[in-house]
Amino acid sequence: MNTNEIKNTVVLKGAGVSPGIISGTVYLFNCQDIQTPYYKLDTNVLVSREVKRFKKALKDSGQELVDIKEKVSKKDSIEPLFVDVYMMILKDRVFIHETISNIKEKRINAEWALKITLSKYREIFREMVDEYLKERINDVEYVGERILRNLSSGTREKISDINEKVIIIAKDLSPADTIQINIQKVLAFATDMGGKTSHTAIVARSMEIPAVVGLEKITRETQTGDRIIVDGNAGVVIINPDPEIVKRYEDKQKHYLLIKEDLIKDAHLPAITRDNHRIGIGANIEFIEEIPSAVSHGAEGIGLYRTEFIYINREQLPTEEEHFSNYRKVVESDGIKWATIRTFDLGGDKFVSNPRLAEEMNPAMGLRAIRFCLREVDLFKLQLRAILRASAYGDTKILFPMISGVNEIRKVKKIIREVKQDLSAEGIPVGENIQTGIMIEVPSAVMMADTLAKEVDFFSIGTNDLIQYALAIDRVNDRVAYLYEPLHPAILRLVKHVVESGHNAGIKVAMCGEMAGDPAYAIILIGLGLDELSMTPLAIPRIKKIIRGATLKESKELLDRVMTFSTAAEIEECVRNYVIQRFPEDCPVNWRAE
Repeated sequence: MNTNEIKNTVVLKGAGVSPGIISGTVYLFNCQDIQTPYYKLDTNVLVSREVKRFKKALKDSGQELVDIKEKVSKKDSIEPLFVDVYMMILKDRVFIHETISNIKEKRINAEWALKITLSKYREIFREMVDEYLKERINDVEYVGERILRNLSSGTREKISDINEKVIIIAKDLSPADTIQINIQKVLAFATDMGGKTSHTAIVARSMEIPAVVGLEKITRETQTGDRIIVDGNAGVVIINPDPEIVKRYEDKQKHYLLIKEDLIKDAHLPAITRDNHRIGIGANIEFIEEIPSAVSHGAEGIGLYRTEFIYINREQLPTEEEHFSNYRKVVESDGIKWATIRTFDLGGDKFVSNPRLAEEMNPAMGLRAIRFCLREVDLFKLQLRAILRASAYGDTKILFPMISGVNEIRKVKKIIREVKQDLSAEGIPVGENIQTGIMIEVPSAVMMADTLAKEVDFFSIGTNDLIQYALAIDRVNDRVAYLYEPLHPAILRLVKHVVESGHNAGIKVAMCGEMAGDPAYAIILIGLGLDELSMTPLAIPRIKKIIRGATLKESKELLDRVMTFSTAAEIEECVRNYVIQRFPEDCPVNWRAE
């Protein structure tokens, strides 16, 4: 082949999960499929031998994960929690029993028996409604691949061995792969699979390495040595760009780095408008490992710690001590003034490790979150004990999800009193000024906000579910995704009503949904009078910059203007034009392009 031939430029669109613009050379990583043999076992001796071979592959895989954890911990002084998840899967009795049963009952080799088990898990996860939990199949797949390689005596390419400056292209990267990346060598990565809520995406953001996932066919469109551009801001990858495109993106990269440096430089300045209105800024996290990034990007506290991850991918429910250990690390972290811990939003399709839950026609509106907690009180009390114990080590707020009425929060408060009494009787200290709050994400809670505000210390508006429920759309259904409109006049009226109800009762109102971290909505949110905004850590510097450049007066004037409009399209056009004019460097990429 002529090495000087000009290759066609290919542009692929995926999900930008970690910002940054990088151009460099492709390195195809670990893209060879594992060949899975199939053969029948004619004798009991062969069946027994195959079970032993499977158990040995489990043991070998476990040792490899231990080695990864030790290596990463020594190098980076971090706790690679994802490896613990893989270890849980490796030790999961259901996972092991299912595969061994396949070997014995179907009298087939271990590789094929494992493939059948993985296929069954795939079907279970595919039926889940929650996008975050649906992507947890990636963890099971990663463990399955590692076992298969040990069964076949194959060697898996090590990402830590890459010793040149490249951009990694892969079908998928596990969090275990990602945390081993040498960021001095690996400039960015892009994958066929993955989504914004994948563990890999979370790790990429915490490492601040540009990444685009969900590209579907990038491993088929490129090869090692190709020139490539990864735009983690826009979720775009350009393969074999022509010189003009390269120059254009090099300029974009320089511009982005200048803005990023400027933003980080001022990230720790308070979010105070030019007319002296202060807004608290928190970070949304799922893992303890995200806290350093939250602090470095200017978070004053943890506005939302999602605790669901503690329950996922394990056979046994977490103990009180496991809960307590996690929560204590969060509340006493350096640089964090407060931590808001949300009780688990599990149930329906989410509590996959608990067989007691029946299948539901619509799990998103079924037995989940606080509804599940009030039914399974012992589990709820165990988590509350751990949170209350941790509150003795730092300023702690407890947040309850999916509250739909007064009766639920009164039941919750009664349970909290009981748990506090038990801890007091046992001589276990708890924090003195623990605040309790509720997520406002159900329309009935909005309508009852004035009454609910008398029962709690704060509100936190979860816009993701509130928009979904209020507009009657499934936000992960591509067919109706266009109807998911944060600037819909109905949504703005709902938020306005919640803020006013909270303030009339003398409590603060926060927002922790995705809307809070979008620079397109910052001015409107200031005008609505929110006391706190909580978001992904990387969004914090830009939001704080916009707040510092705005005034409460102008924000309220813009809000008054858009509240006279009757459609989301009219409001978006008005807000778009205003933001582009006032904050041209900080408005969304797609808005500037129009």
